[in-house]
Amino acid sequence: MPLPTSIKEKEKLMHEALPFEKSFDAVERTLIIGEKSARLYFLDGFVNGAILDKILANFIKVTKEDMEKVSSSDEFMSRFVSGTEAVAEKELEQVVTYFLSGFTIIMIDGLSDAIVLDIRDYPARETQEPEKEKVMRGARDGFVETMIANCALIRRRIRDPQFIYELMCIGRRSRSDVAVAYIGDLVDEKTLSTIRKKLSSIDTHALTMSLQSLAECLIRQRWYNPFPKVRMTERPDVAAASLLEGNIIIMVDTSPSVMILPTSVFEFLQEPGDFYFSPFVGTYLRFVRNVSFFSTLFLTPLWLLILENIDKLPKWMQFLAIREEVFVPVVLQLLILEAAVDVLRLASVNTPSMLGNSLSIIGALLLGDFAVKAGWLNSDPILYMSFISIASFAQPSIEFNYSLKVMRIVLLLLTYIFNLWGFIGGLILCVVLVATNKTVMGTGYLYPLIPFNWDALKKFIIRPKIQMKKNKGN
Repeated sequence: MPLPTSIKEKEKLMHEALPFEKSFDAVERTLIIGEKSARLYFLDGFVNGAILDKILANFIKVTKEDMEKVSSSDEFMSRFVSGTEAVAEKELEQVVTYFLSGFTIIMIDGLSDAIVLDIRDYPARETQEPEKEKVMRGARDGFVETMIANCALIRRRIRDPQFIYELMCIGRRSRSDVAVAYIGDLVDEKTLSTIRKKLSSIDTHALTMSLQSLAECLIRQRWYNPFPKVRMTERPDVAAASLLEGNIIIMVDTSPSVMILPTSVFEFLQEPGDFYFSPFVGTYLRFVRNVSFFSTLFLTPLWLLILENIDKLPKWMQFLAIREEVFVPVVLQLLILEAAVDVLRLASVNTPSMLGNSLSIIGALLLGDFAVKAGWLNSDPILYMSFISIASFAQPSIEFNYSLKVMRIVLLLLTYIFNLWGFIGGLILCVVLVATNKTVMGTGYLYPLIPFNWDALKKFIIRPKIQMKKNKGN
């Protein structure tokens, strides 16, 4: 709906569209600019007061003769608005969206367009290293809940004119800001076009959980497949590296994480710490991390399989047998420990920081010791689950970590019920779920293994060296 020129009619439309009388943070001020009536609208808490005072001080100096020379909002901005981003908007719906996004709106009698000023000052915490993606060496900054600050953290690392941010608004009620970032001459245009189309077709009330809500709207979920379909990171250096590899980054305002697309299972094998050491050391760290992490999938199911067939094994493997009297079936002990580890994790998250470390460690030691003495658990399952709990932290992706946990539980149950065939069937099921998992693009989750691309696959196995571009004359 186009805005009228009369300030009274504009004021009436704004009051019909927005709850100025009910909501205390919706502020309306009456101004006189060059002897013309004007209205100022902004949301308290989003505006930089110092900049707004300077702008209003300039408006006071505008005379009647100055205003007589102004015929449009664009001309007014060019003459009297400086030092800040400003646009003219004639549609009421867009003006309301700007207002709810924290922009400052100025309407002047006789000018049909509204003047939209970007003098926002969002509440934001300081950047700090993400708790889950720490590195021994490297940058210590991380994304925050303010999207414009996150954009700056990546822009600081990529000073390329082809680096582009596209902004869109998603959610009928939340109207959340969503940015799509890519490097124009590196990104695959077909992939970019598909992602744009999927984002524009999202019809939802609100992105309540910001990036997670967007991921669920963007990707068709299969409840039986636990493997993550997108990769998320809170590190600007990881996001910048992904962009330079031709990937696409999706950012949502209020989220301290960004989404990397497209994603394959091999993307989770990398970690920023690999690239802050030499290629040899980085490859070693990658090998140790991935071997220890993937061993968590097989360790307890394989041990349970050995216990069920201990009489068929040679004597030198008899040390794997349980020597204490078993009161609770081993499979039930392992399942109890799987749940207990998650209970301890949740407890440590919700425990005050000054008590969290001590209570989680003391709680685990005491519970484990008492459980063994009471005959609930044997020491062997506690040993194996302790290794699994430690090794699982080698993988920074929480989503991928829990997907392997789900598959480990399934593998345990199948091994207990069907013995060797259950163990083999569980492994086949795991491979099938990985192979059939589709990303947001519908591409293979096992790329570059299927379809095979050795050059791309080699980068995930061996930490690659930084390639120097040779001059054309050499």
